[in-house]
Amino acid sequence: MTKIQYNNFCKSLIASTFVEQWGAAQVWKVGGKVFAIAGWNKGEQLAVTFKTTALDFDILKDHPGCRPAPYLASRGFKWIQRFDDCEMLDDELKLYIQDSHQLIANALSKKKQRELGLMKTNK
Repeated sequence: MTKIQYNNFCKSLIASTFVEQWGAAQVWKVGGKVFAIAGWNKGEQLAVTFKTTALDFDILKDHPGCRPAPYLASRGFKWIQRFDDCEMLDDELKLYIQDSHQLIANALSKKKQRELGLMKTNK
């Protein structure tokens, strides 16, 4: 996945916003909370960091091409970084990014979810 593909995919997720921070990292947020970060790779490969469930974290932390996210996982957060795509294809990565977006969105207040159009209201 290229940075352009990553940014286009994240942009397609409802109520997502972009900011470049932390040394030119491509950071995507929903409701002001981070759900995906790209950058910090040493070679041509794009490193993408995303939030996971506890179960997915346990599965992915030892998955080839993935690792507990630097800085975040060491603080007890369930974040994974895909630093090499040898075992995780881009379509699978997109599903994890989408899940991360949903995890973050679900943690927002109900009021914030309604304001962002993340929650369907009964009429």
